[in-house]
Amino acid sequence: MAGARNGAFALSLLSSWWSDLGRLADRALDRQIRLAVTGLRRAGKTVFVTALVRHLLDAQGLPFLRAVHEQRYLGARLLPVDRGEAFPFERYEAALEREPPHWPEPTERLFRLRLALRFRGESALAQAIRPVRELELEIVDYPGEWLLDLPLLEASFEEFSYEAFALAAVPPRAELARAWLARAHGLDQSSPPDPRALAELVCAYRDYLRACRERLGLFYVVPGRFVAPGEPEDHPALRFAPLPPAPLRPGSLRAAVVEAFERYREEFVRRFYDEHFRGFDRQIVLVDLLSALNAGPAHFADLARALERLSRSFRYGRSSLFARLFAPKIDRVLFAASKADHVASSQHAALTELLRVLVAPVGRAARFEGLEPRFLAISAVRATDEVRTTYDGQVLSCVKGRLAEEGREVVLFPGEIPPEPPEPADWESGRFRFRAFAPRRLVPGRPAPHIRLDQALEFLIGDKLR
Repeated sequence: MAGARNGAFALSLLSSWWSDLGRLADRALDRQIRLAVTGLRRAGKTVFVTALVRHLLDAQGLPFLRAVHEQRYLGARLLPVDRGEAFPFERYEAALEREPPHWPEPTERLFRLRLALRFRGESALAQAIRPVRELELEIVDYPGEWLLDLPLLEASFEEFSYEAFALAAVPPRAELARAWLARAHGLDQSSPPDPRALAELVCAYRDYLRACRERLGLFYVVPGRFVAPGEPEDHPALRFAPLPPAPLRPGSLRAAVVEAFERYREEFVRRFYDEHFRGFDRQIVLVDLLSALNAGPAHFADLARALERLSRSFRYGRSSLFARLFAPKIDRVLFAASKADHVASSQHAALTELLRVLVAPVGRAARFEGLEPRFLAISAVRATDEVRTTYDGQVLSCVKGRLAEEGREVVLFPGEIPPEPPEPADWESGRFRFRAFAPRRLVPGRPAPHIRLDQALEFLIGDKLR
């Protein structure tokens, strides 16, 4: 019996080694690409991945993907994942095909996706050498809250605490932070750890973070796992909260909090980064600008802060054989303003320009490494139609769709997008009232309507399909 178990273990080890060797060969021959679909909660990551898979499987509805336009793209198939849980594409697609359709639920755990794409080479020589080529596309879907923790890899507990107290000192966070601040300032950090006092501190800080996200709708809420659904609140590594400056004495309450913080970074954040983010080749950053405009200037600034912090966690740079094998870097990055179907097409240029201004620090970092970021306004699954109406003698471009909250069909003029951050007068005027729409039902076997999904794919993977 022991011999059989040992043999099975050896076979499993050999299979894993052979699989890793095969992937290494694919990397060396440029037959594999890892795409980072990045975005904060409700930016549209899951919908984007679902639409991407549906279109690539069906090989339809992508006229600006060059391989499709030139009829060289043959199709795709889903591959089994050898680590973790597979992205539930069928369930998400079914949610959009049923009557009434609904958006896929927000991701609450990590999913992996592997897709084999088959195509013919662009040149006659390429087709003669190998008539049919294959590219493996790998994507990871994850809760947006996890992404917010990546900057902690470069921060000490003192730096983490300093930023948390600085943010809590100004509106709109200041009012919500009172209970946590009172407990934090009332602790004797030099005393031995008191489990009850520590639990009350962590609970107060968690309640503050949840209020920031749920009541205020803020984006930069750190640590993200403190507010993510399904996280184990009683895990020892989650028993920490920011503290005012104080000496660090062995065996003290402060030492216990710092130890939990370091454990959280290693067991949760670094593991997530090392296993899923270190090896990406290309990146799309999805940004929901409309929600930020609706929420006001503090939220808009908070979104910019979150995106700037996140950019520090990614490795940008030109690719090479060595880099692909041993130190992968992101060599193409696309910033996409999601939910572009919620405004008229005449506003897409301004939406794109506003995104460019918002992420300017991130764009500068990418350009410093030799990359030129791309900016697009997209909708992975289009939920509205564009119509024109006349009001007071003016022709207005409007959108027609079913409101997400009310379920009724409407035609409305969503308003204009400023091409640069709004001025105080713009915020005070109440001009930003963009509505959320429910999805249109997707018809099985037919292409899903979208806005510039094919242009996004051409930029992200088009050069690999030649």
